[in-house]
Amino acid sequence: MSRRSALRMLGGVAAVGGLSVMSTPAAAARPSPEIANASPGSTPGEWKKLAAHVRREFLWAWRNYVERALGADHIKPISGGREDFFVDGHSVGLSVIEAVDTLWLMEADDEVDRALRWITENLSFDVDAPFQVFETNIRMVGGLAAAYHCTGERRLLELAVDCADRLLPAFAESPTGLPYRYVNLATGQVSDPETNIVECGTYIAEFGQLSEWTGDGRYYDLAKRAMRRVFDGRTDLGLLPHDINAETGEWRNRQATVGPPGDSYYEYLWDGYRLFGDDELKQWYDTLTDAILSTQAERYASNLWFPQVDAYTGEILSREQSVLAGFYAGLLAESGNVEAGRAYHDSFNTVQNRFGVIPTFVDYETMAATYPNNALRPEFADSALSLWLVTGDEVFRERARTHFENMVATSKTNYGFASLSDVTADPPTQQDSCPGYWWSEQMKYYWLLFSDSPRFDYRDNYLTTEANLLRGAKR
Repeated sequence: MSRRSALRMLGGVAAVGGLSVMSTPAAAARPSPEIANASPGSTPGEWKKLAAHVRREFLWAWRNYVERALGADHIKPISGGREDFFVDGHSVGLSVIEAVDTLWLMEADDEVDRALRWITENLSFDVDAPFQVFETNIRMVGGLAAAYHCTGERRLLELAVDCADRLLPAFAESPTGLPYRYVNLATGQVSDPETNIVECGTYIAEFGQLSEWTGDGRYYDLAKRAMRRVFDGRTDLGLLPHDINAETGEWRNRQATVGPPGDSYYEYLWDGYRLFGDDELKQWYDTLTDAILSTQAERYASNLWFPQVDAYTGEILSREQSVLAGFYAGLLAESGNVEAGRAYHDSFNTVQNRFGVIPTFVDYETMAATYPNNALRPEFADSALSLWLVTGDEVFRERARTHFENMVATSKTNYGFASLSDVTADPPTQQDSCPGYWWSEQMKYYWLLFSDSPRFDYRDNYLTTEANLLRGAKR
């Protein structure tokens, strides 16, 4: 899962207080080069050089993918092999779909044309196999919608609608309106009601955009109905457990988290409001955010964190923090809680300074990596972009520079960029895998941070949880 969106509006200013403070000894950490209170010295020319470096690395990896694995969901970057993502034996060109709007923003128009030729000549969703509804939506529907937004090619919209239509039985067949996790794209057969709030509530951006473009309100209505059912199940503390049964609507656990599998539910409440002006979604978002900030937020060793808590009692269940939760810093800033968003990004920056590459899970009491791998996760760079656009503070670009340079130093390999199996090893150990979201997410975040792209509206734009551009393309 990945994820992270932003409706970027320059000049947002707000602060939130009332965060709980815990008095404890400082956790051990290596000396940090933190420069949050300094004035970064990079010039516009230096940022442009860095942007050019990002573009070179992306196009080098893309050309290796085209040469060795075009049409595969993933390239295996060490061996140069191919890998399926959704279903074994059924690649649907995931990395092609994920890459199009990034290539377009980088003005690599010949490569955009190459990708569009493959899509129009080869892509078909008539696959007799179960696909995960959530991942198919954020990656395939969202990727095709973004490609259409950037290029205006009508066939891309037709494919996005076709894919979304094949997902609709997951909603329509559910007695609660909460979608099943899987649907067979050819037959419409649904399966697996044991789901979570992310997989129930991360549709309104992509589906809502399809409703706007096609005039068919079903997509928006089904997405919002599922979000409402989740919101209505909040506890007396105003918190949401994260696991739920789609057939009964009953919670399957007690734990609340802003990380997976809770993250993009909150994100899409805000995004639905900003994209479509739905005030009810904003009310739901504000209600849940107030509860999170008052009940879940914790200061530990001078840093702001969001531990996992019991949604019914507020008891802290775990102080592990997922790298994916780093998106929440940007979401807080976008929605007006700038002080809290900055503080949470500061916390993740201490982790980046300690490890170089942020591990998948860290225990913030001990600053130990509890899961030391990292699958090229983009959330820290995502929030850096959001915070830079909201505050104008160059420190967030400097942090993203470090994130990019550390990725190149540790993940670049024979034919692309590899996930890491252990960020604490010297050097970090690589895995022969490059996730599809790498093409859509962090390389796009870096490019937008450093390039001053003429194709991107820096004042009014929208990137989905998969960083698919649905608003702000300047054609």
